[in-house]
Amino acid sequence: MGPGAAVAAVRRVVRDCIAGLGRGELVLVACSGGADSLALAVATAFEAPRAGLRAGAVTVDHGLQDGSGERAEAVRALLTGLGLHPVEIVAADVEAGSATGPEAAARAARYRALDDAADRLGAAVVLVGHTLDDQAETVLLGLARGSGGRSLSGMATTRGRYRRPLLGLPRETVHESLRAAPVPVTPWQDPHNADPSFTRTRVRHEVLPALERALGPGVAAALARTAAQLRDDADALDGWARRARDEARVGRDGQDDLDGLAVAVLAELPTAVRTRVLRQAALAAGSPPTDLRATHVADMDRLVTGWHGQGPLHLPGRVRVARCCGTLALTRDDERVPGTTVGE
Repeated sequence: MGPGAAVAAVRRVVRDCIAGLGRGELVLVACSGGADSLALAVATAFEAPRAGLRAGAVTVDHGLQDGSGERAEAVRALLTGLGLHPVEIVAADVEAGSATGPEAAARAARYRALDDAADRLGAAVVLVGHTLDDQAETVLLGLARGSGGRSLSGMATTRGRYRRPLLGLPRETVHESLRAAPVPVTPWQDPHNADPSFTRTRVRHEVLPALERALGPGVAAALARTAAQLRDDADALDGWARRARDEARVGRDGQDDLDGLAVAVLAELPTAVRTRVLRQAALAAGSPPTDLRATHVADMDRLVTGWHGQGPLHLPGRVRVARCCGTLALTRDDERVPGTTVGE
């Protein structure tokens, strides 16, 4: 794709992404200073005013590298030079020694910081610069972990206030648009993106190229298409599970965040739906989504399908799950829990 066509492609997806927003609303670009998010910022600075929208940006300082503060200031100056306003630097409080690993901890901290900034500034949407290649990498990482369909469905184009307009474009097209930008900009090269100690870096520089060599070009696009198909399937199953959970719920004195679930109703559901119901119930009861594993859900499922009088389960977030008198009760550890060894 030539430079002009690349610029047009990036502008088009940004234009489609922000269509329908109310006149005068604020669109924020999450920009690290890397090529992908800078290309997104350049296109948004062009398209948003033409749609009657305000365009600003936020850059997150994770504080994980020497000179990160100075680099964030340089990114802010660059974004301001593009005509974006407001442009803010926000600090991310990355949890040290997180059980989820440094990459996940940094990502969680980044989104917390972006959420706070969007709330404070009153942003209608926050645009992030993930590309088709990022989507392919996410699918491969989920596959390597043995994750379920929801994980393999990759990143959503829209999630709450977050939108990913570049998700259908190859990284090379996005970078080409930046090289042809009307205002010369030099992206920052994050050394973490070349550090093989990070799993995603190895997927990007070793695994995907090996697949392309072995299977031919187009692997990244095929993985992204697979993710889109799996997302449609996962959305449908999740919707079925929400309805099934409502049917299975047993009232617990108006405590909406905790569940009692009728075992007889759960037992009639297909496994793919039942396990989703159990996961939804565990999350609603307080289990953190980053800590709740497939093994936890499988243990819950055995209380339905493999019941032999076993005692309660202890899930992350101090949630207990116990079966008694035909009901799965999800409670907090500091609550009184019904007995769990009584036969039915």
